[in-house]
Amino acid sequence: MAQQKSLISRFLTVGGWTFASRILGFVRDIMIAAFVGAGPVAEAFFVAFSLPNMFRRFFAEGAFNMAFIPLFSKKLAGQEDAHDFARDAFSGLAGILIIFTLIAQIAMPLLVLAMASGFAGDERFDLAVLYGRICFPYILLISLAALLSGVLNAADRFVAAAAAPVLLNVAIIGALTAGCWAGWDPGLTLVWTVPVGGVLQLGLVWIAAARAGFPLIPRMPRLTPDLKRLAIIALPAALSGGVVQVNLLIGRQVASFFDGAIAWLSYADRLYQLPLGVVGIAIGVVLLPDLSRKLRTQDVEGSRHALSRAGEFALMLTVPSAVAFLVVPGPLVATLFERGAFDAADTRATALALAIYGLGLPAFVLQKVWQPLYFAREDTRTPFRYALGALIINAVIAIGLAPVFGYLAAALGTTLAGWGMAFLLIRGTGGMGEAAQIDTQMRRRTPRIIAASALMGAVVWVAARLMEPLFAGAFAIPALIALILLAAVTYFGGGHAIGAFSLRDLKRALRR
Repeated sequence: MAQQKSLISRFLTVGGWTFASRILGFVRDIMIAAFVGAGPVAEAFFVAFSLPNMFRRFFAEGAFNMAFIPLFSKKLAGQEDAHDFARDAFSGLAGILIIFTLIAQIAMPLLVLAMASGFAGDERFDLAVLYGRICFPYILLISLAALLSGVLNAADRFVAAAAAPVLLNVAIIGALTAGCWAGWDPGLTLVWTVPVGGVLQLGLVWIAAARAGFPLIPRMPRLTPDLKRLAIIALPAALSGGVVQVNLLIGRQVASFFDGAIAWLSYADRLYQLPLGVVGIAIGVVLLPDLSRKLRTQDVEGSRHALSRAGEFALMLTVPSAVAFLVVPGPLVATLFERGAFDAADTRATALALAIYGLGLPAFVLQKVWQPLYFAREDTRTPFRYALGALIINAVIAIGLAPVFGYLAAALGTTLAGWGMAFLLIRGTGGMGEAAQIDTQMRRRTPRIIAASALMGAVVWVAARLMEPLFAGAFAIPALIALILLAAVTYFGGGHAIGAFSLRDLKRALRR
């Protein structure tokens, strides 16, 4: 029981800070929607901002960290020279990214066309190129911050790394507020604040790592045997990360041919990223170093326990969220975004995308649960092969169905590709032994979580229809809060009653 509480309490620590970041992210996006709506400035900003974030997942949170964290965790557990290894990795990553950022500044028109060729020939293209050049140095800052976060997480210090994303949202909210008062251009205000936020994030985690005993002072990069091993492991993960980004690229390319679609998909993405980020990031951050340590010590039962509790935690929070996005997407989008330049037509278009994304939410989080089983074993090749399969699914659906479903084909392709990837990852663990198998408790609780979510969905659907007049007026926010509270009471009360989870265990974890 102590082990379970410790693991869940770590999930909740990371998830709590991620939740705070996502809530501030909503405030940020509400302000963006009000100031720039879904027009050319919004679409140019979303494409420009997605460029450093796309490569950030490729370099840092994807390939580099998935290879770095298991190696660093094992060095810590074995009392080897973990600090020197981390410093070499930090310096090597910085050197690569400085060169890459300079190349990207020159090639920015090509990068924008690769992201959104539908922008060619209109005002969105020039705006996106300008915004992209300003935003792109963020990749250097946030990738180094991600590596430092990996160091902290492997050392069981989660707070600073989880809190760092809050700073970007605070910076953007503050800049937009000041810009409104001072009359600044909202587009330029947004893009200049992105690298400023990156500096704040990097500073926070660097100070935290130094206090934890890992002051990573950059030096001239050197190719040590450990870094060679890191590169060998990271290469397949980099290719896998590249495939994931091609999936995103396909969706944006399809959306760029429909006016407003990139913004609609981006706003829908923000909503479904709340539970995905809170749960998925918490699990990914905690589970990978934990499994790496357990596998090093051949703790089969501990590995199985960690996997099963992570799976339960994922399903407990994402299945009801998926149901809510499916049954009441309209009230959610209207209440949060419909004001200023964001009108009712934008709400309808965004709500449809949100419902489709919601169907894939459990799949994306289950990927976060099962991928560490491969990465902890330093196997980055198998997920790469699975990612190629998901890419084919996404491309066939998003491109093939675009003439029929328009921009929604991009969301549908993303969702079905997510389920394909999750299925392959889970099936692929069959030969990993008992350490990679879920336990009886998770097998028993999973169908009950689904049943509790279905009950909640039915209650919320009926309540939303009865409250529909309230969502069109000044009482929209109180009505949404009441709907969320009703959903929580129904789900957690019903789930506890049928044994889907134990509220007593959750309370104990919260007290830790």
